[in-house]
Amino acid sequence: MKDMPDKPLLIVGEDLCQQLVGRAEAFDAVQNVFAAMARGDAYNFPVIREAIGYADALYGFKSGFDRAGQVLGVKSGGYWPGNMDKGLTNHQSTVFLFDPDTGRLSALVGGNYLTAVRTAASSAVSIAHLARKDAKVLGMVGAGHQSTFQLRAAAEQRDFEKVVAWNPHPEMLPRLGEVAAEIGLEFEAVTQEELGAQADVIITITSAFEPLLMKDWIKPGTHLACMGTDTKGKQEVDAALVSHATVFTDEVAQSISIGEAQHAIADGTLTKVRITSIGSVINNDHPGRTSDDEITLFDGTGVGLQDLAVASVAARLADQSGKAERATL
Repeated sequence: MKDMPDKPLLIVGEDLCQQLVGRAEAFDAVQNVFAAMARGDAYNFPVIREAIGYADALYGFKSGFDRAGQVLGVKSGGYWPGNMDKGLTNHQSTVFLFDPDTGRLSALVGGNYLTAVRTAASSAVSIAHLARKDAKVLGMVGAGHQSTFQLRAAAEQRDFEKVVAWNPHPEMLPRLGEVAAEIGLEFEAVTQEELGAQADVIITITSAFEPLLMKDWIKPGTHLACMGTDTKGKQEVDAALVSHATVFTDEVAQSISIGEAQHAIADGTLTKVRITSIGSVINNDHPGRTSDDEITLFDGTGVGLQDLAVASVAARLADQSGKAERATL
């Protein structure tokens, strides 16, 4: 049998990813893979995530296979909390894509920008499908690197008029204010209680291990997207709020083990059967929000298939444009 010809390995760097993959491309890729997961056409492999005992870093692997999209691969990377002082982003990652027909490595794709844009796309998908249509005030809890991606993506899903924000380090809030002004939204730095009283949609994007928002602060009809760093023990909102809300997630197994739902599951106030895949809403198998007073909560745990989906888009567009570097293994 004649050997198959070698295909050049595509190398798609961070700059090229930013050129080719915008919010619209990321939104479509993430929405499609969530739908595929809910249909059983795509699945994530078990996550490996460990503290390496050096530089306070967390390092791990997320991988999976999207049969519908013919995407197979792994994202390798983690969180280095001291990177900001070195002029680097704290999250560092690379995506490896493989040909599902042969198992050969087909592309190396920078994962830092794509992680940010796919995480923002995930919360945006939840807002598109679960937030009230008349939502006017967007609440932001957290003002780190990821927050500006979240704000820009969320602002495209509803006709927001105002952004209210809180961060444990208030000196970081002006950056969010600049982005809000850039897209024509009023901005106000507020307390956590004031944020809950005003916001129709709330995005939490922190690395907290204690609740930053309490159940009694959240008004009826609010949609929350909890998007912060997911690991054992993480917590951004009150467990009572989670158990009170109608809960949706990207992957139930991660939500109950390393996501926002873990605490309500542990204290018995929330059961696994009450958590719905966002893909079921996208596929019209679940109604999503059922009333204007309902509090909905999306637990975005960050599944590997999201990374593979956007990396696949980057690789395809880079190949089509002729801008990707190529190498032969």
